[in-house]
Amino acid sequence: MVPSKYQNSIYDIKISTVAPGYVSGHDAAQELTAMDLAMKLHYLRFVYYFKAPTFDGFTILKIKETMFNWLNHAYIPCGRFRRAESGRPFIKCNDSGVRIYEAKCRLSLDEWLESKDDSRHGFLVPNQVLGPDLAYSPLVLIQLTDFKCGGKSVGMSWSHVLGDAFSATSFTNLWAQAIAGHYPAQPLTMAQQQYQAYDFQNPKPNLDPLSVKRVDPVGDLWVTSNNSKMETFSFYISKSELTRLQAQIQEKKVDQHVPKFECICVVFWLCVTKVRYGSEPKVVTICRNDLKKRNKGIITNESQTISVVKTDTHPGDYDPLELVSLIMNKSDDEQMKIKEAMERGEELPDFIIYGAKLTFVDLSDVSFYEMEVGEQKPVYVNCSIDSIGDEGVVLVLPTPKGCSDGRIVSLTLPENQVPEFKLVLKEDWGVA
Repeated sequence: MVPSKYQNSIYDIKISTVAPGYVSGHDAAQELTAMDLAMKLHYLRFVYYFKAPTFDGFTILKIKETMFNWLNHAYIPCGRFRRAESGRPFIKCNDSGVRIYEAKCRLSLDEWLESKDDSRHGFLVPNQVLGPDLAYSPLVLIQLTDFKCGGKSVGMSWSHVLGDAFSATSFTNLWAQAIAGHYPAQPLTMAQQQYQAYDFQNPKPNLDPLSVKRVDPVGDLWVTSNNSKMETFSFYISKSELTRLQAQIQEKKVDQHVPKFECICVVFWLCVTKVRYGSEPKVVTICRNDLKKRNKGIITNESQTISVVKTDTHPGDYDPLELVSLIMNKSDDEQMKIKEAMERGEELPDFIIYGAKLTFVDLSDVSFYEMEVGEQKPVYVNCSIDSIGDEGVVLVLPTPKGCSDGRIVSLTLPENQVPEFKLVLKEDWGVA
């Protein structure tokens, strides 16, 4: 149960909307790619924590003034959804703006951050989803929370249909540039839909990719529900702990290098396997970013690689180094299969990807800590994904600047599996 002190500490909430300072989108229509629409049921939630005096001297009017200028260069996320005659959603770039929440917290920033309860972050970021009034639902929501004795958090809810975590941080980092009076030469744009003629002579098998789960049609309320109550919790793994885990996996095979991300995937995969004996995950999804596909100034879902890794038997029967090798050498990128499945029928299906299978997401290179305001960067950034499947999600995140080159690992699993998972992780791998 969520401790009431966090829920009750947030007060004086005010809601408004901020739009671009001048007509920017010219009422244009932004079409969405098949990958955009495949991700439409997922939401990214970020909370940036800044210590005083980062925002000292910034009244709410001054903050909104910087937002007017910011959104002039990022007008697509200010639009609203419409449907074409075919029923396919698109974004009408009508400058409707982003929703702003202003709030105060009765606790100090230090008191808030010293807790190990990850659920508290959820009170600092809006949790709305798109719909059911889809034409009036903002795609981005931001919460500005002032802590007692100084300090501020910036919480952002980002609709994944707009782009991945790299896209979302490029959006927020653009605000930091606007605060400093620096603007890009061109506004942020989205990747364009690439139309491909369907080959009726060689039709694809009518099977959904392994990495997705088809859900009942959601209509204009873009969210899915869980069969289990989910819980989010996290671990800080230092550089020395990572080195120890890598050595534990390698054993005496010094000629084989175990990268950090693959090391974390294997450790946590094996722990989940022990907890779910009898329904162990023999197929997992690996989500990474292909930097070669990324172009500056574009928000997109197209640069993700969504791969599946399969074991023939119980994953616990494998040597950990064998699982590392499977992830590195035997993963099957299903992005094209997902696109084909989205476009195969007359009506667009509704899929979930995160949590359809146990999903590992590499966000260790996302520039969370590059959002600089008044020469100050956030002391901590929390990231989570909402509206996921019951198999769970593992996010591998960077540590704050100044920390050792470790990782923060955030997990969302069924609540009833969490105590045993923590016990297995501590007993088998010495991580607590």
